[in-house]
Amino acid sequence: MSTHHDTASPLYSRTFPDLGTLALHPLVARRDAGLLHSWFTHPKAVFWMRQDATLQEVREEYEALDAGEEYQALLGLHDGVPAFLVERYDPALVELKGLYAAEPGDIGMHFLTAPSDTPAAGFTRAVIRMVMEYLFSDPAVRRVVVEPDVRNTAVHVLNETVGFVPSHVIRKPEKEALLSFCGRADFQAASGGVA
Repeated sequence: MSTHHDTASPLYSRTFPDLGTLALHPLVARRDAGLLHSWFTHPKAVFWMRQDATLQEVREEYEALDAGEEYQALLGLHDGVPAFLVERYDPALVELKGLYAAEPGDIGMHFLTAPSDTPAAGFTRAVIRMVMEYLFSDPAVRRVVVEPDVRNTAVHVLNETVGFVPSHVIRKPEKEALLSFCGRADFQAASGGVA
């Protein structure tokens, strides 16, 4: 296990027979900023639009997010090694405020898997499934909302595998985004997941 992540109990974890254990822990900006910076500036993360971010900017951004109530940043571990980032947010207050008809029980979600020269087959699909299970483990969550870049066709396909239904294109300050929704029944129908 990674030495600086092996003491705390995870917020949520799931073991996949072919892939190992995925676990979610609170992100700590001062500890994890360097790791995030290396992921954000990798060409694979182009749709996160942080290719030119400095380490200081990443640390300050996540310190600010941590100080508010609207966001929760989580570091995902794969068998104890940092492997993905998850952000959950209140779409009525940030990211999508005023851009769609928010409903009670909506939660927004972003996720990023670490760049890898040898990606494991099915890993990203396992990550999004586990993340959705975690979000729906909160009984207050009725619907997950995502707004990926319209050009990110790979993530649109991935989102649909866990039940997301595309709604329409919206214009955000930084991009055109495909607003998509996944309710509990959608997730259960698509993946046999927790309803």
